Amino acid sequence: MKIAMIGTGYVGLVSGVCFSDFGHEVVCVDKHEGKIAGLRDGRIPIYEPGLDALLARNVAEGRLSFTTDLAEAVHGADAVFIAVGTPSRRGDGHADLSYVYAAAEEIARSATAPTVVVTKSTVPVGTNREVARILRETRPEFAWGVASNPEFLREGAAIDDFMKPDRVVVGLDADGSDQARQVMGDIYKPLFLRDFPIVYTDLESAEMIKYAANAFLAIKITFINEVAALCEKVGADVKAVSKGIGLDGRIGAKFLHAGPGYGGSCFPKDTNAFAQTGQDFGQRLRLVESTIEVNEAVKARMVDKIAALSGGSLKGKTVTVLGVTFKPNTDDMRDAPALAIVPALQAAGATVRAVDPQGRREGEHLLPGVEWLDDPYVAAEGAHMVALLTEWNQFRALDLKRLAAAMAEPRLADLRNVYGPDEARAAGFLAYDAVGRQGFGAEPAQAQRAVAE
Repeated sequence: MKIAMIGTGYVGLVSGVCFSDFGHEVVCVDKHEGKIAGLRDGRIPIYEPGLDALLARNVAEGRLSFTTDLAEAVHGADAVFIAVGTPSRRGDGHADLSYVYAAAEEIARSATAPTVVVTKSTVPVGTNREVARILRETRPEFAWGVASNPEFLREGAAIDDFMKPDRVVVGLDADGSDQARQVMGDIYKPLFLRDFPIVYTDLESAEMIKYAANAFLAIKITFINEVAALCEKVGADVKAVSKGIGLDGRIGAKFLHAGPGYGGSCFPKDTNAFAQTGQDFGQRLRLVESTIEVNEAVKARMVDKIAALSGGSLKGKTVTVLGVTFKPNTDDMRDAPALAIVPALQAAGATVRAVDPQGRREGEHLLPGVEWLDDPYVAAEGAHMVALLTEWNQFRALDLKRLAAAMAEPRLADLRNVYGPDEARAAGFLAYDAVGRQGFGAEPAQAQRAVAE
């Protein structure tokens, strides 16, 4: 089948490359000429393990191409996917749908025959109905098929998620649903053969599934972070608690890892948009609203922990931060906890050095005043604190003795619970703290607020 993918951001590029690997002919479209030129030369604008090799293979085999000409891509396409950005709108938290609606109108004006238009972008309830209206009002002579096909890709594991999904969700409009269902079934046929479930539903339910799934996961992360704070007070270990509750089949172990709060391109904007939808319809989602509030408080609590570990004040101290991206195996800095924590450390008087395998390019623009280095041991030389914010593999087996020996004051804030207090003490650290575990050598976290009021 021929597929046009509108948008070459994270979702569009990964989806387009993977569809081509299914055997479909895929044309990826973007208005940015520099990005398209780079993709034609094999330069990937994002970091996603394995994507470069998969792209190169499918380009070489003639199934994948890139263009700035939407009309060229849409011509003869069996399905046109909309995978443009839906960022949070400034001021009110709603998803900005202007790019989605502009793409729908341009598709309608460019099409030379009826096709199925599929929204891949994350959009609130009612968006696909509006897409259908735009298509049918712009070109009423065509029998348009409309579908909602939300993505469930984890950055850093997106290819595996696409090829081996927990499920594929397809929402269908009543008008043209037979055509759309047939086309979507043919597109995902390679997954049928491997017995991955495909859930067919209406447009509104498909839109809700995406938001409800992300909100539930954000709630789960925030729940364990609140439990972690209580563990610190009562003397429990959140890692043991997480394991104990995660083995319950009704709960599950995933997303029960305490840390500095969630970030990334999905959870922050999707929880905001979901909460706004509830308010718009007079049905507030109080758990989601509380999750958003608590997640911000978690980041502030991490700054307090770092300050307490430094004796209650960060003024004149050097803090080495290991990891600034919101999670490992990605270069994505969007809403990363580091974007809140690092400026707060600087505001409290600290000098910040940072090491991140993929985050430096974005980090240099987003975190001014930070000194960037490539080697964690070099970055720790003369530092008063090492704060581990992102659990990259490179930071999971550090020589703690070497790290401590290089520091002016060997103190470790392990905000991903990679190491334990016994390891830190044996390595010569004077102070250690983690999330939801018992540390040593720290002032009470509430002794002094590190965040400037």
